[in-house]
Amino acid sequence: MASLKELKAVKSQPGRPLYMVVRDAVRQAIDAGVFQPGEQMPSTKELSEQLEVSLVTTHRALQELVASGVLQRSQGRGTFVHERYRDRKRTLSDARLGLVFHQDCSLADYYHSQILEGVRQAAQQLAVDLILLRFGEDVRNECNGFLFVNPLPEEIDAFVSQARRKPTLVVGARSHSKLIHWIDVDNVDLARQAVNHLTELGHTSIGYVGGDERISNSRDRWQGFVTTCQEHHLAPREQHVIRSQSWRLDERERMALIRTLSSPSRPTAMFAAGYYFALDVYSASATVGLRVPEDLSVVGVDDPPSAAHLSPPMTTFRQPLVQLGHAAVTTLFEQIQSDQMDQTNRLLSAELVIRRSTGPAPIITTGGVARQSG
Repeated sequence: MASLKELKAVKSQPGRPLYMVVRDAVRQAIDAGVFQPGEQMPSTKELSEQLEVSLVTTHRALQELVASGVLQRSQGRGTFVHERYRDRKRTLSDARLGLVFHQDCSLADYYHSQILEGVRQAAQQLAVDLILLRFGEDVRNECNGFLFVNPLPEEIDAFVSQARRKPTLVVGARSHSKLIHWIDVDNVDLARQAVNHLTELGHTSIGYVGGDERISNSRDRWQGFVTTCQEHHLAPREQHVIRSQSWRLDERERMALIRTLSSPSRPTAMFAAGYYFALDVYSASATVGLRVPEDLSVVGVDDPPSAAHLSPPMTTFRQPLVQLGHAAVTTLFEQIQSDQMDQTNRLLSAELVIRRSTGPAPIITTGGVARQSG
């Protein structure tokens, strides 16, 4: 075990948490050869006394070094310098990203959980630390950059107004600010593919169920839906459109959907611009006695494993969500490393997965007279 006399007491640095100062001091000692790969570190108590900081601060600093692969712990034996530290040193970084989700999102839903998985994978590969922040918070000033996941426009505006100079990236939405760039799925094209698929099956009366236009992907899907309908000389009927204020229909909105599907002039196909919206369409269809797809075709968005096991299996869009999260962290990390604020906005493509929830447009009988849909 190396002598503690070789370590000096640390001094606080304005604007930096003390545990980060301690962390860096210990890592610098390892880099200088004070502690060798495979060597046992002094106890937390011994280090705290030598560095003249609290046990809590020292413990947090050592946790950081374990998490980043500089140190490793052995149950019942103690803490050691990682045996392969020298081999891994080039891949370790001190980057720390602040991760911000908008207040109305759910990390339990498929969309956000898959993006988060991609973020986690990239952070692990790059040895980047992640901190989950409440909006606008970094009171300890410990983040090198910020990643906003599907933010609301007002959140972007508020952040820009703070005049932060740290690299920032939006993922899962388009930023309307020229100061903040973004990576997103091409949701306009996604909706275009949905309408094209349904019109190829002969549908001329297509309904829409989607979310709040404040959310970027909801707004883009609506735009793609309307534009593509117009290209096919179809005019979306107001009574066939259900707009929700959330990621799933509330009771009032579900009743509106049921009334739409019960109407003699109902649509013969629905584009549900979200997975839970598609489940709501399935439920409303069963309530009013419509068969999917014989009476009503349904296209959803997102492709969790359950989509293939519904009755019938759902035609939906497989978004590259893990790839999206991974690309966001990689891009932001490269931006931090190069100290360059410039970058290019990116769009990734979604894949239409055709299953049995879509079929040819039915012939609807009204007053004993057969007519084509629409």
